[in-house]
Amino acid sequence: MKSAQTPTRKIEGIVPAFGEMPIFAVGQRVKVSDRAPVGHYRVPSYLRGKTAVVEAIMEPKAVNNEEEAFGRNAGAVRHYYRIAVAMTSIWSDYAGSPGDGLRIEVFETWLEGASE
Repeated sequence: MKSAQTPTRKIEGIVPAFGEMPIFAVGQRVKVSDRAPVGHYRVPSYLRGKTAVVEAIMEPKAVNNEEEAFGRNAGAVRHYYRIAVAMTSIWSDYAGSPGDGLRIEVFETWLEGASE
């Protein structure tokens, strides 16, 4: 996947289909959903419930691998986002630099808007 720093452009008079435009923007604060579904999911449990910042919107859009694995996707595409999570928010006893962070790509369905 290559990274895109700006969302797909809108064309006047054209209404994009659901999933065509990114929900979140680069620089926006997001929260990783805190849920415990049964089965194999691609978001590490230690990141669930943590706040992060969107660093990039990944292109091209992709199918939801989790739903696809269970045969429930029907080809709908959405976005992956590269997010940055502060190491100090992941591990409270982190002894490294306070500026250290973890970067990871997370599918749109696992992210929600974070309160400022």
